[in-house]
Amino acid sequence: MNSGTLWVFGYGSLIWEPGFGYSERAIARLAGWHRSFCMRSIHHRGTEENPGLVLALDAADGAHCDGVVFAVPDDNAVQTLAYLRERELISSAYLEKVLPVTLADGRRVDAVTYVIDPDHVQYCGGLALEEQARIIAGASGGRGPNRDYLWNTAAHLAELGLADPDLDWLSDRVGALLAGGAA
Repeated sequence: MNSGTLWVFGYGSLIWEPGFGYSERAIARLAGWHRSFCMRSIHHRGTEENPGLVLALDAADGAHCDGVVFAVPDDNAVQTLAYLRERELISSAYLEKVLPVTLADGRRVDAVTYVIDPDHVQYCGGLALEEQARIIAGASGGRGPNRDYLWNTAAHLAELGLADPDLDWLSDRVGALLAGGAA
């Protein structure tokens, strides 16, 4: 870690619900990965019988993901890592990695980042956006409806000025499916 500070990169629900204290929050970019609804959710936003979808970072040449990086002071690092591991590693579909990110002000830090394990049974990369929308519109899990996760993430990205055309399209399409009674 960098100079006594734990850095954590958020690209989905960590942006709007980190669940831990931090001393700094900044826009950051992670190269080589993209945000994608490529993980079936059987706990938080779906069930084993009716899986939902959650965001994960999927590796891709030339890709990048804009998100938020949080600085956690050293005296809270152990507690924060324990919390994140309980939250993010619930089914071992995510891998915990320390990856370099570039902050909007040009600083570069190494941040704890949760990425998808493409060999895990919950991995579902490459789903068409329409299929993603239908799944998200109809799933719900222990932390609520899948659509709320999508809408919260898209809204917070928009507030931060971080464009994600796929999430914007999915938000509109899920709304249309629900309005039309398709879910």
